[in-house]
Amino acid sequence: MTGPSEARIIAGLAGVPTRVDVLVIGLGVTGAGVAVDAAARGLSVLAVDAHDVAFGTSRWSSKLVHGGLRYLASGQLGIAYESAVERGILLQRTAPHLVRPMPMLVPLTSNVSRSQAMLTAAGIQAGDILRMAARTSARVLPRPQRIPAQHALRWVPALRRAGLRGALLYWDGQLEDDARLVTCLARTAAAHGAVVRTRARVTVTTGMGATLRDELTGSTIQVTTRAVINATGVWASQLASEIRLRPSRGTHLVLRGETLPGLAGAFTVPVPGSASRFIFAIPQFDGTIFVGLTDEPVEGDVPDVPEPTDAEIDFLLNVVSVSLERPLRRGDVAGAFAGLRPLLDAEGHTTDLSRRHAVRTSANGVVTVVGGKLTTYRRMAEDAVDATGITAAPSRTADLPLLGAAPPEELARINAPARLVRRFGTEASLVLAAARAASGLPDRELLSPGPRGVTLAELIFGVTHEGAIEADDLLDRRTRVGLVPADRDDALALADRALRIAGSCG
Repeated sequence: MTGPSEARIIAGLAGVPTRVDVLVIGLGVTGAGVAVDAAARGLSVLAVDAHDVAFGTSRWSSKLVHGGLRYLASGQLGIAYESAVERGILLQRTAPHLVRPMPMLVPLTSNVSRSQAMLTAAGIQAGDILRMAARTSARVLPRPQRIPAQHALRWVPALRRAGLRGALLYWDGQLEDDARLVTCLARTAAAHGAVVRTRARVTVTTGMGATLRDELTGSTIQVTTRAVINATGVWASQLASEIRLRPSRGTHLVLRGETLPGLAGAFTVPVPGSASRFIFAIPQFDGTIFVGLTDEPVEGDVPDVPEPTDAEIDFLLNVVSVSLERPLRRGDVAGAFAGLRPLLDAEGHTTDLSRRHAVRTSANGVVTVVGGKLTTYRRMAEDAVDATGITAAPSRTADLPLLGAAPPEELARINAPARLVRRFGTEASLVLAAARAASGLPDRELLSPGPRGVTLAELIFGVTHEGAIEADDLLDRRTRVGLVPADRDDALALADRALRIAGSCG
């Protein structure tokens, strides 16, 4: 294993090995997780993506690491338990620097009947049983409880007071940032010896090798491998034609923090006519609020970047507004984003399709992993590597900390800016040191907060260690400033400066 300072993501194919044990195609959360799993087992790994890390679905999630409460309501006990187990692993062992406990409220407003409240409370209690079965400590995720109206208003001051009977309070996991998790996974794979390359497109593949094209230069190379794992998500059928997917679009809105002032925890509102669907509002660490989530079937070609529809935006605003003193309006929406779920094809509406992952091996030997949830990426990766049959070594990832991971009490003692500790954990000092070395600038300039708190230091690190080669990489994936177009415009000069600084030092 190399040291963290040498663990780098690189763009292009210059110098890549032409013979490896495993070729991983796709650097979303699943592909990056596969690279970590395979490399940690001692296999030689080349992990590639035609675009960038976290380019696809993985960056469009709700930023939740959840225990599968929705799956309990639809009777999917297996995936609910799996989600609870994986949530506990991330919170307590592998990524406590990026995943934190978050309070979730279900306000008992006049539009929530007493029978609905009883059913929801029973589901939450069942979720707590799953927490215990998954051996997640109540010190990490406290027990659920019903709280009176005045306490609910302390958590969510914007709730409509008329008819408020209190709230159901429970706890789940929240990600600092989904794209940050993916980038951390990719660098963790590199730290364990994997070669991680972006802008590297697989044009032809079999189970024993592939042709790769460098998207920066147009040159091609042949790679021979013992196993190929297709982790390209909604694009999986392009490499495995027998895979049939029915993507569904999940849309979120981005609000400024002042839209729901004083929001101290997430809250969820039931979708009218559904026993298992909720719309939530979740405060983010950068001061914004996410409202989501839709579940709409997608027909036709899969776009690189999905777009929310006007109907989805109105739907989210209307459902949440029922519980608020002041209804949300279109003018409150600072940004919106959508992602596509790679669901296996089956009968019924996409809301009814299973979220369980599947691993399929094509006739030519390519192993494809699809479905699943961001929360369960580690188990998906483990199953995919097992399916190759090229190693008897067991997976190590349930107890393998990602780069920067440390218990909360240790993170609290780190002498570095809070934003860097929150996003990089114990690597916060490495981020700052790398920026100093590249720029020669004083700390006050490197750490001066830009739009939504982003710093020049982390943008420079995004180029020197995380493979960013253009402003889109920095603003849309290494940070999430791009989720609000106005903030993105304001941060563009800072991103360009980081690219110039990192470029000047080679």
